[in-house]
Amino acid sequence: MIYVSLPNDKERKLPFYLAMEEYIARELPAGDYFFMWQVQPTVIFGRNQLIEAEVDIDYCRANGIATYRRKSGGGCVYADLDNIMFSYITPDSNVNFTFNRYMLMVEHVLQKLGLDARTTGRNDILIDGKKVSGNAFYHLPNRSIVHGTMLYNTDLEKMVRSTTPSDEKLKSKGVESVRQHVTTLNRYLTISIDEFKEFVRKNLCDSEIMLGEDAIREIEEIESEYLTDEFIYGRNPAYTLVRRVRIEKVGEFELRLDIKKGVIRKVNMLGDFFLVGDLDGGLLTHLQGVAFERKAVEEAVKNIDPAQIIMNMTKEQLIELINIIF
Repeated sequence: MIYVSLPNDKERKLPFYLAMEEYIARELPAGDYFFMWQVQPTVIFGRNQLIEAEVDIDYCRANGIATYRRKSGGGCVYADLDNIMFSYITPDSNVNFTFNRYMLMVEHVLQKLGLDARTTGRNDILIDGKKVSGNAFYHLPNRSIVHGTMLYNTDLEKMVRSTTPSDEKLKSKGVESVRQHVTTLNRYLTISIDEFKEFVRKNLCDSEIMLGEDAIREIEEIESEYLTDEFIYGRNPAYTLVRRVRIEKVGEFELRLDIKKGVIRKVNMLGDFFLVGDLDGGLLTHLQGVAFERKAVEEAVKNIDPAQIIMNMTKEQLIELINIIF
């Protein structure tokens, strides 16, 4: 695997590194690439999430915590300088295979440090049964991108307070719950964060390339999209019907439908699920223009393989999702 480095240690905003992933995926020759990065306190929420439902915006503003959206699915994440972000870019087109392979690689590196690391659930790595890393992925033409957190000594209280709706009782319970279920590497390692990063790099990568100034300018052009209000906050028009459900091992869903004269005019799907295919073209467009009736909706999606669009979703679970509408 090839490590990708930058020519200086200039402090950058989180979207720069998301754009750097895209640049590597689109512009560099086929191969496996990896890099690590750290940012000032930032909340990053998933592609299909509503910022107001996932982030305490007032708390973030009061405490200098930036907020950005990413293009991968999954839930809300807090990052700071004591959290290391991993980015992995590969030519593999099978997202599920790529994701699992990456998780096992990271698990193995942690185990080489003597840690009881195990992958579990949809996207987590645990140490002694507590979460130390959460990961997400998305697909570009002929490339897959996986990125995730590695909690070295992250401020867990800020993590909870910035990513929880503004209810003080919930926050208080949330902080205690996080302390019980989340851990940090510094509790188990005697090496510094920089020594840990060097260990990861040596054990995952066997060569290195450094990006030049021309590449950085191209990355900054890609970054500009991530910095727009339209991308960060999205467009959320009013819908006539909203339904929510959680499907085990798949994720949380919020279905929003605009219905007029008994016909579905618009439909949107929000949540922390992981996309492995085209949600809009592969599923949602099949529901537009369909009569708002159970049989008509089930007929519209009967030939869709949901596992090709949403990670781990079965046909039965797609029907379960549709059934919450009625």
